[in-house]
Formats: sequence, C-alpha cells, structure tokens
Amino acid sequence: MGADYYKILGVDRNASSDDLKKAYEKMATKWNPDKYPDNKKEAEAKLNRVCEAYEVLSDPQKRAMFDSYGEEGLKGMSQGSPRSADDIFSEYFDFTIPHGGGGRRGSSSSSSNETFGDDDVFHSFNRVFVMGGPKKAPPIENRLPCTLEELYKGTTKKIKISREIVDINGNTIKVEEILTINVKPGWKKGARITFEEKGSVQQNVKPADIVFIVDEKPHSVFTRDGNDLIVTQTITLGEALKGYPVRLTTLDGRSLNIPIDNVIHPTYEETVPSEGMPIQNEPSKRGNLKIKFNIKFPPSLTAEQKAGIKFLQLLNRCLPCFGLFRSWGPN
Repeated sequence: MGADYYKILGVDRNASSDDLKKAYEKMATKWNPDKYPDNKKEAEAKLNRVCEAYEVLSDPQKRAMFDSYGEEGLKGMSQGSPRSADDIFSEYFDFTIPHGGGGRRGSSSSSSNETFGDDDVFHSFNRVFVMGGPKKAPPIENRLPCTLEELYKGTTKKIKISREIVDINGNTIKVEEILTINVKPGWKKGARITFEEKGSVQQNVKPADIVFIVDEKPHSVFTRDGNDLIVTQTITLGEALKGYPVRLTTLDGRSLNIPIDNVIHPTYEETVPSEGMPIQNEPSKRGNLKIKFNIKFPPSLTAEQKAGIKFLQLLNRCLPCFGLFRSWGPN
C-alpha cells in the first residue's frame, strides 16, 4: 500500500493550498535534522517524505492523480527530474536545509559563521516566500436550495460532482466525487460553502473552486426576516373582536397554542419570544415569532349590525381598546 501524503502532512483531503503550505512549514520545522543530532538520518528521511508529499499535493495534476490512484498512480506520470528536499525547502526559505552545516541559498561556503543554529533557522521561517504559480480558474457557483426546516434544524447534504482529471497515461478522464455539506442551524440565504480546487484539472491552470450558495425555499406558513419568523393568520371580524387562539406547528414539529384575548385591529402584532430561527454561531439562542393578522371584513351589514357598530363607536370614546372602529364603520 502506498504512502498517504495527506497523513504525512497532517491535513485532510479537502485541504486548501494555504492549508498545505502551513502544514509543510510546520512539518519541515518539526523534522529539521539539526534538532536530532543523535538521529539525523531518520529525521532526514522524514523530512524528505514531507517534501515529497508537499510536492505532489501542491501540484493540481499530481494531486488529482494521487486522489484517484494513490502513490502507484504517480509512477506512470512523466514528472521530469524529481526535486530534492533542499530544492523544495529553498523555494520557501532564503536558505537551504541546514543539516550537515548547510548555509544560505546561493552560498558556497560551509564555514561555521554561515551555519545556522536552531534558533536562527526557525526564526527565519518568518521570511517565507510567496510562491508564484499558474493562474487559477474562476470559481464555479451553484445554488444550494434549502427548506426553512433544514435551515432551522440543520441537515447534511451530499452532492455528486463530476470533473476531469489526468489519468496514468496522461489522458483526460471524467471522475465522480461526493461532496458533503453540513448545513448548520441558522444559516441564511446567501451563505457560501467553498470546496477549494475541486474543479476540472486544466493544463497550466489551477482547478477552480466549487462554491455552493444557500438559497431559501418558500414556506407555506412562515416567512423569514433575519432571525425572526413571521406568520399571518386570516381571521373574521367576529374573531378579531372576541379574541382568537392561534395554533401553529413549529418548524421542528412542536405544537404552539397562543391565546390572544385582546381586540385584534388591522395593525395588531403578537410577538412570541425565542420561537424564531436559531441564531448562527449561537444555536442555543433564537429570534422571535411575529404573528400578524388579516381581518376579513363583511361586505355588508344589516341595519341591526350597523346600529351595534354605532353603539361600539360611542363606547370607543371611553374604551380605547375598541380602536378598531375608528378607521372602519358603516356608511
């Protein structure tokens, strides 16, 4: 069984270019042979493996080949002259690996005043080069439709993608891969999930990032306003006058019974604390549930009903709670 380059660098298989660089710096620091004067050969072997792993995973074509076929698959690629650990190390730092009394890159001297001690070596990691490389393809963006229930409770979505890679013989082939997205409670429309360099492999171009953008599906009962949920209840004039018990099923399946004993006027709004959407990064907290009302007025009134309305309008002077009739009454 071939080497696991991801394990050697201590990264997962979705590691980005920046993740690889940081992991390489960390492991190169760890296995610097001068830190192991009693076991330099083993340290050099481990450092060589670290450099080999980074050389493969930092190259999009080699990485794609390794992901599909492992270390054995790389043997069929035309890779040119393999680079030594010193070659790779010197691309990042302005000196070669200091084992064996090495010095700064470009220096032919091995005298003691150009040999770095441990402190100088690791302090110099601050002088990391920004490596040039091929241009990156533009990101590939896709919608990720989510129901309000999924954004309330969270869910896991698995998405199959196909992309082109280069096989052992240098041919371009299509492969399929499953991407896993863990939708977190409270995510909002427009949230972006990026899988770095998961696009097709192209010559002299870094693979594109694949980006999924959360899109919220319309709900039959609730609408969302930030972290709040809004529901509109249609009631009759009689229900508005005598009070109305609101009964709802929440997005996680609970039953809510909210009795409203007040007179409900057209702009009335009932707020139920902490029954809204989970707050992103604080899932134990929630927004509010806001209940609004659409009052169905009768198209006409009998003479008796009109008399009753006039009576209520008179009461309105003393009882402000009957403010419903200030804006509506029979002609």
